[in-house]
Amino acid sequence: MRYLVPFRDINVHASTSHYAFTSPSSPSAQTLVVERPSGDIRLNDGSLLGAKRVSSIAGILGIIQLRLDKYIIVITKAQPVGRIKTHMVYKVVATEFLPLRERILHDPDEDIYLGLLKTQLKNAPMYFSYSFDLTNSFQRQADSNPSLALWQRADDRFFWNKFIQSDLINFATGATSASGLRHHGSHQTAADPFILPVMFGMLRISTTRIKATPLTFVLITRRSRHRAGTRYMTRGIDEHGHVANFNETEQIVVLNDESNAMGGMEGGGGMQNGKIGGFQGQDAQVMSYVQTRGSVPVYWAEINTLRYVPDLQIRGVETAVGAAKQHFDEQIRLYGDNYLVNLVNQRGREDRVKEAYEQLVRTLVSGPNESTQADYVTDEKIHVVEASQSNQEYDRLHYVYFDFHNETKGLRWHRAQLLLDQLKNGLVQGQYFRGLDMPGDAQGRLEVRNRQTAVVRTNCMDCLDRTNVIQTMLARWTLTRQLLDMAVLKSGESADDDRAFRTLFQNVWADNADVVSRSYSGTGALKTDFTRTGQRTRAGMVQDLNNSVTRYVKNNFSDGPRQDAFDLFLGAFHPDSSGAGPSLVFVDRRPLLVQSIPYVLAASLFMVIIASFARSTQGSSLWPLRIFTFVWIFVGIWCFNFIRTHGVLYVNWPKLNTPKWANEGYQETMGAIRKDRFIGPLVARHERGASNARVSHLEEGKKRIQ
Repeated sequence: MRYLVPFRDINVHASTSHYAFTSPSSPSAQTLVVERPSGDIRLNDGSLLGAKRVSSIAGILGIIQLRLDKYIIVITKAQPVGRIKTHMVYKVVATEFLPLRERILHDPDEDIYLGLLKTQLKNAPMYFSYSFDLTNSFQRQADSNPSLALWQRADDRFFWNKFIQSDLINFATGATSASGLRHHGSHQTAADPFILPVMFGMLRISTTRIKATPLTFVLITRRSRHRAGTRYMTRGIDEHGHVANFNETEQIVVLNDESNAMGGMEGGGGMQNGKIGGFQGQDAQVMSYVQTRGSVPVYWAEINTLRYVPDLQIRGVETAVGAAKQHFDEQIRLYGDNYLVNLVNQRGREDRVKEAYEQLVRTLVSGPNESTQADYVTDEKIHVVEASQSNQEYDRLHYVYFDFHNETKGLRWHRAQLLLDQLKNGLVQGQYFRGLDMPGDAQGRLEVRNRQTAVVRTNCMDCLDRTNVIQTMLARWTLTRQLLDMAVLKSGESADDDRAFRTLFQNVWADNADVVSRSYSGTGALKTDFTRTGQRTRAGMVQDLNNSVTRYVKNNFSDGPRQDAFDLFLGAFHPDSSGAGPSLVFVDRRPLLVQSIPYVLAASLFMVIIASFARSTQGSSLWPLRIFTFVWIFVGIWCFNFIRTHGVLYVNWPKLNTPKWANEGYQETMGAIRKDRFIGPLVARHERGASNARVSHLEEGKKRIQ
């Protein structure tokens, strides 16, 4: 018997020679065996004897090779979050690492690798379902092959744990493993139910009502595993066409949901706007609308120097055309027409990003036709670049710039409606997905009644705060349109008219903004008071200030390890597993004098504080105390100025895949320091060897882009 979906219950039988995985609810299924310590995988008929410990798990997250050992990562606790139609969805709550070596070997790098992975998994919002493909939108699911195993149907971009599932996937498909595992040459279908696809992102399922009509409201944001990382460590596009912070957000409404405890449907039949004619009995109807966000697809970076505003670097647009073509080839193939909404500022440093994006679009489309709208606020309210003729695939790109900053300045958030007015024709033509349940279909497929043929791809600098406001606005407008088409609402009514649903909608979208923002920037999103309440508040501005300060601290001092964790988990970095001698990837190789300056600054502040509270005895001179204080003030000012001037040396950069521009910045800064008359000789004396760059770790492991 072939199992197409993952097992819902798995027991782990641990012994000194192997780990055996069985499904109690499927006694006829073969046992998956992972040999210790080799990591060889095989299938066994029946259970194996000799297990020292038996435990129950929710699934196998994957297998990862670190420096000294290989580990099986299992999901030990999963929390149900709701049902999409009849399919239960779970959130990963706790995981455990099962080492293949019986005697655990301790190594500084190995311990740090494990710490990075465990911290990342503890904080990562990961979801899965045993019977529903969370990685694909409803429209893509309707086109998938139901005879394939669930993991084979998963969208490669959003199959978050695909890299650490590669050993199991290679075994199941009979492919040759890069780690040297012995596999059969044919497809081992019995291994399919042990492969569990997991999605990283945001998911909310809510049963609610609009105008007395019960429905299930679902919001899913899927984060791409390609070029994943943190805010200032991953920007722009890579040579494979993957952009930073790419997320797909799908808003879903299910009517007549049989898993909805609120029961049937009371929306009325009829035809609305000459469109979909009434309801088909009590069959469940699914409507979904997809939006995307992603970094501007050119080669650009923002380089941390401890200043609040990082240095901006943009390579020539012509160098990015090939990568951008790969990116938009995929976007057009998957989504159809792309409306590229750009929200960066048209003045200041961000203008360079805007100009680069527009130059790229002019290069891609045939005979670019441009138009600009102005008003009393700005001379470039909206700028559009489109093809003047339709001769190629890239002519399905429609660039729309909106001066978000100036138009909404002074809490005039309602003026974002100007962008909606510009996009309305494209939204109407692009439609949305609608499918109807087919009760007689054993696979539970939908009969497609309507397809979404275009997508709005929104970006600002981070693809976070401004992007969230616009995506929420578009989702609200589309939801109203869907409910009008289904006659749930009457002409002139809006989904916002129902106060209870409006509150739910705003909070779900604000939660989505926070989740996407935490994953990329380390804090909740800005401007969520507007998303939650529909208006900008002073309390919200105070919260934004707090988040901005927190972002500054995290982006400079803690995003390096977070980026290392992403690279390790997603396979962008492979630890050297040869075990030959100490690796010490994470050792700080900056000159000791450079390392010591922050401590000297802290000591000087402490001494000044102590001196300020000191009291001289009667008759004693104040000059020694004053000289002591002035000396430490001078030392503190010098240290502070040194750190401010050479900030790139004190940013906590990634150690595994250090960005090229970070290495260049380090070398330039160290070169300037060595030329300094006063500190140069001291630094040269204390440097530990010629290759002493704190960030020169690119050759410590093998890089791999999945």
